[in-house]
Amino acid sequence: MKRILLLAILLMPCMTFAQQDAWVFFTDKENVATSIANPLTILTQEAIDRKASHGVAIDERDVPVNESYITQIKQQTGITVLAKSKWMNCVHVRGSEADIDALETLGFVSSIEFADDSLTSFAPDFENPKNEPVSVQQRVTYNYGATENQVTMLSADFLHEQDFTGAGMIVAVLDSGFPGVDTNAGFARVRDEGRLLDGYDFVARVDNEFAFGGSSHGTRTASDIAGFIQDQFVGTAPDVSLYCFRTEDVASENPVEESYWVEAAERADSLGVDVINTSLGYRNYDNPNYSYSYEDMDGQTAFISRGSNLAFEKGMLLVTSAGNSGTDMIAAPADAPGVLTVGAVDSNGNYVGFSSIGPSSDGRVKPDVMAKGQSSAVIIPNGTITTSSGTSFSSPIMAGAVTCFWQAFPEKTNEEIMQLVRESAHLFDTPNAQMGYGIPNFEDAFTNTLSVGEESAFAKAYTLSPNPSSNIVQIQFPEGIERARIAIYDMLGKQVINTDVTTTDNVVAIDRLTTGVYIVQIQDDTLSTTQKLIKQ
Repeated sequence: MKRILLLAILLMPCMTFAQQDAWVFFTDKENVATSIANPLTILTQEAIDRKASHGVAIDERDVPVNESYITQIKQQTGITVLAKSKWMNCVHVRGSEADIDALETLGFVSSIEFADDSLTSFAPDFENPKNEPVSVQQRVTYNYGATENQVTMLSADFLHEQDFTGAGMIVAVLDSGFPGVDTNAGFARVRDEGRLLDGYDFVARVDNEFAFGGSSHGTRTASDIAGFIQDQFVGTAPDVSLYCFRTEDVASENPVEESYWVEAAERADSLGVDVINTSLGYRNYDNPNYSYSYEDMDGQTAFISRGSNLAFEKGMLLVTSAGNSGTDMIAAPADAPGVLTVGAVDSNGNYVGFSSIGPSSDGRVKPDVMAKGQSSAVIIPNGTITTSSGTSFSSPIMAGAVTCFWQAFPEKTNEEIMQLVRESAHLFDTPNAQMGYGIPNFEDAFTNTLSVGEESAFAKAYTLSPNPSSNIVQIQFPEGIERARIAIYDMLGKQVINTDVTTTDNVVAIDRLTTGVYIVQIQDDTLSTTQKLIKQ
């Protein structure tokens, strides 16, 4: 399977591969205690606040890889370093088998894992993720236009009507390229409001330039989340802030793309991203010795699946495509326990034959849920609305809806949100290999969460409006609170505003702030809360 890209790929004849790919793991890191004690040296304030709000510890895995180790690896004969992972404390290298084996003589190298597992004499022992999923488990009105069926199928329009449209939430899309996202009319709203935060190309190792070029696959997937054309097209989270990370190289099929993905996920975590969408999947490679078997789809074997579980532990919510191989089963990272895996249905909610099926090789329900993936409405690089088919599109449609749902209940953990979504699906009591738990109903998920004692976010906590804003922000108080102190911090943790507000004097001027993302801390006699603010 050539991941989940809708591209025609010619099969190349078998050939000999003199160069090997491998992951080289290190024994330790430097300045760990100092870095953890001073987290702003390794994470943004936004990432720190997100972790704190969800009870996620900052630990050694957040500390960068020792750069002196990487430099020494690069100096070894015949070795090229292609990527690195701080979570797994390793680098992805390419070289001859002999040259890679020679790296074991370096005192700081703990182990080497070849992509061709027949060459690995000892594989690192990875712990299972700490949070395994359970085994069985009227304010905004849009004219949705082309997206009406895919939005209303999930009752995501109900969330929008409650004013949960993704505002203040951050989504990272990891894909193969995003041409037009920085220019076309379908993304003008996210750009004009300062919510297109950045683009980075992990394949070419450059900022912006190639991320907003290359394959249009990422443009299409991102449009199903954040795209907006008045009365014609509305993504499932039209008010999110967006990062576009290119991790997929469509010119070849090599496990280094898994390493690029893990690097991008680590960067997303450090930037405070809430939700990652991945419309990619990995099973078969140009070098068949690197390919994964179905038995490897246990959520713990593929490098990208291990990285996904770590991203889940770090507090992010990951949504990924099941795959387009039908009965050929799911691909990595769709097999990961820490991922919400999405299959495809048609406009009537019926299973589509190309949608990869489960379960995972260790017997877990996969896919988790379903969304429209046949003839999904998308925006292409020139700004035109058209349709595309594949679980590549059911995934971002779901990711946007999940983002809006999490916005409504920000105190919930990623694991709790995923389980609430599963429980709202129409096959939750009778999951099957084709559709998992079925099609979620976000209105049911919302009302069911409230019915067990939760208050809605706008009734329970402070709210900021407008958000994004260019000049002022108004503070709406919870019932019974009349005074609070507001502190606003930039992404480097510098306090830029500190003032008192009351129910009668609740407007804060932000016109002198530069465009970007800020953290707003609100403190009263009984409540302390942190929220994101987008300055246009």
